[in-house]
Amino acid sequence: MEKRYWKIVAAAAFLAAAGFFYGLSRHGGETALLETAKAHMETTAVTDTEDSAEPVPDYMYVYVCGEVAAPGVYELPAGSRIFEAIERAGGFTEAAAAESLNLAAVVSDGMKLRVLSEAELLTLPESAQAEDGRPDLVNLNTAAKAELMTLPGIGESRAEDIIRYREQSGGFQKIEDIMKVSGIKEAGFQKIKDRITV
Repeated sequence: MEKRYWKIVAAAAFLAAAGFFYGLSRHGGETALLETAKAHMETTAVTDTEDSAEPVPDYMYVYVCGEVAAPGVYELPAGSRIFEAIERAGGFTEAAAAESLNLAAVVSDGMKLRVLSEAELLTLPESAQAEDGRPDLVNLNTAAKAELMTLPGIGESRAEDIIRYREQSGGFQKIEDIMKVSGIKEAGFQKIKDRITV
């Protein structure tokens, strides 16, 4: 009877020990599995971040209009100069005021490059032209429509909107106020902020 009792006790102890080590190994396996999954998620996150980085475009699009032989939208290599955009548009017409532009300036993506005629240039205030022939800063509170249209992205209707806004609001207090004009957002402001004043 006593021997049977000790056999039962030994069997119970064995089962308990076996259960303990099984649970330990199972827990270790789950921990390893969790660590593997975590490492995989981190690797995937890094890969997704790298894939989401937008490549720098090699080309840009510029709208060349006004006194050029072939007005239109042209694809140019990034870093191109105004003279290259003019060449792509067939060059100046005989009526073009070529000296009104800084031909060495770098063009930007989405830029509107309008070449004035000599007649249009004469209608601009003298202050609208710098001594080196480049367009000077355009005063949003005093510029005429033709002068406003020399700004990148500003066509006839947008120039009229600018004039209408300053008449109704009492003028621009700072250059950032131009974004209050309908149709001119942050992207448009960035293109002209270095060309305007109040």
